[in-house]
Amino acid sequence: MTITAAADGSALGNPGPAGWAWYIDNTAWAAGGWPHGTNNQGELMAVLDLFRATAHVPQEHLRVLCDSQYVINCVTKWMPGWKRRGWKKADGKPVLNVDLLKDIDEVIKGRSYEFEWVKGHAGHPLNEAADERARAVAVAFQNGTGAPAGPGFPGGPGTSGSAVLGAASSGAARAGTSPAGRPAAEPLPARNGSRPAVAMTPEPDLFSELEDFASDEAAEGSPEELVVRLEQQLLSPAVRADFGRLAVLLHPDFAEIGEAGRMWTRDAMISELQESPELDASLEVFAVERLGEDSILLTYRSIRREGSALRSSLWLRDGQQWRLRFHQGTPEQG
Repeated sequence: MTITAAADGSALGNPGPAGWAWYIDNTAWAAGGWPHGTNNQGELMAVLDLFRATAHVPQEHLRVLCDSQYVINCVTKWMPGWKRRGWKKADGKPVLNVDLLKDIDEVIKGRSYEFEWVKGHAGHPLNEAADERARAVAVAFQNGTGAPAGPGFPGGPGTSGSAVLGAASSGAARAGTSPAGRPAAEPLPARNGSRPAVAMTPEPDLFSELEDFASDEAAEGSPEELVVRLEQQLLSPAVRADFGRLAVLLHPDFAEIGEAGRMWTRDAMISELQESPELDASLEVFAVERLGEDSILLTYRSIRREGSALRSSLWLRDGQQWRLRFHQGTPEQG
């Protein structure tokens, strides 16, 4: 048997009032949160609580649906390297959210599981249900009202995350209902009687936990050939949907003038591609020019069923990694 569940987090202000939730169906779900936390912490806590709630059925395969590539990459790609370095990133800086990650590392031992990325806010029923509940808790902490914690998993322990709010002084709380109109839950104790450790400082940026993947580039051929291969990757839907890979390929100062005339920053571009990764175009190279020892200008035509575009890309070498610094695309007139 496979247990399929969506796990999600929500933060108002990031950091700010935060909630987390996992959802299987209306008889099996849980939610909780903190007065002050981040979206990533909520996402991680939802996964942690899901594994804890199903610990009594370790023989069942767990399929976890997440709209967060950060969480998926943390668990499936980055944690082994972090552990080898004493929970430090490749640049020697400490890993954020380390207490939650250590707890996840412990609870997944011996479990059969898989993670699957789903597009957020796109009508996926399980993801929408988890998102609704996580946000309800965040809003409850913001407003000082009550929010339901959920029934948990059948036969499992009670909710193991931080308590959601019980009755507060607002009218909704006095009426015994949550902001969504459901009965308010009494505060629940955290696992082992203590709250999960939550950093009280803002996460510096969306990409602060990314690994240094420079070593995974096959250094075959010339830098010019490598840049063409990397550009082709950026035209692939699989890479465009891969949060970690995009963050490696795009320079920290990346900018783009898009086909519609919009100016894009790195953060905005990666967020957009997470929502709409589709492109799947072939590449017809015009020229690959070395502008300097650490810079290459690539000009080419991208071709797909919907039409073609003329494109130029400036690639810079950042340490051992070639990264896209600037890109511009113009639809080609037929």
